[in-house]
Amino acid sequence: MMADIPAGGALDVVVVPRIHELAENFEVRRALPSRQRRMVGPYVFLDQMGPHRFPAGRGLDVRPHPHIGLATVTYLFEGEILHRDSLASVRTIRPGDVNWMTAGRGIVHSERTACEARGHETPLFGLQCWVALPKKHEEDPPAFLHVGKAELPIEEEKGVSARIIAGRYYGRRAPVPTLSELFQVDVQLQPGTRLDMPAAYPEQAIFVVQGVLDLGHDGLFDSGRLLVLKPGKGVTLAAGGAQPVRLMLLGGEPMDGPRYLSWNFVSSSAERIEQAKEDWRHQRFEKVPDETDFIPMPDIPGKPVRYP
Repeated sequence: MMADIPAGGALDVVVVPRIHELAENFEVRRALPSRQRRMVGPYVFLDQMGPHRFPAGRGLDVRPHPHIGLATVTYLFEGEILHRDSLASVRTIRPGDVNWMTAGRGIVHSERTACEARGHETPLFGLQCWVALPKKHEEDPPAFLHVGKAELPIEEEKGVSARIIAGRYYGRRAPVPTLSELFQVDVQLQPGTRLDMPAAYPEQAIFVVQGVLDLGHDGLFDSGRLLVLKPGKGVTLAAGGAQPVRLMLLGGEPMDGPRYLSWNFVSSSAERIEQAKEDWRHQRFEKVPDETDFIPMPDIPGKPVRYP
């Protein structure tokens, strides 16, 4: 879905995410890709997970599944997720941390609520993005890196905070091994405060996580909206009421050519994606240690979708 855009402003597209079921009784709101906007810089996928509360005895159970040609960026506002992958990485991600998983030529991972956390009600609220890899890095060896909250640079002044999750923004760079020029920033604004978002990259967007965002002439926007800026446009961010607003800023340089996307696979080659599908059907990917189940390859009619 797409909301109306005020004329003569900084906004190019306003996307209202679609709802998808990620796991049993757990829905996500998908802002990228959408019919109106397929990519923002190298970002080809953006899911909002929650806010959700699992009752005691339940939790997130995303079984092992594969990726190629992308990096996943997982960032939480509430709760925790236990990550396992085919490199034998085991890591619990908590609010403010970053899990950066580079799929390259192929990786398999699972995302679950840990057994010890299931004895009580647990929240889960966060974002997961996929970043398409440059052509020269699509077949790199897979890798995984966890960066703790304390290691991420943050700009703070009274009532304003901007934590750099990935890439460079506001003159600071996160210690995450990105392979292209991009940025991702967690911003929190108290009522009565403002923060300029400069035109630092050719493609930029704002995802409203919580609260109401005031963009002045461009209007007020509720949570769950993805606001894509016009090239060369910056904006001033402010809380649009008596409550704080939380935002995720993201974007970067345009990709080095179109990408194809099908299921969990991204590539500059449609044939490479078809090969990955066959490899998963025949279980040729590396296994995740201590996992015995997996998500079967779904029946996807047609050819991979070309973006943009």
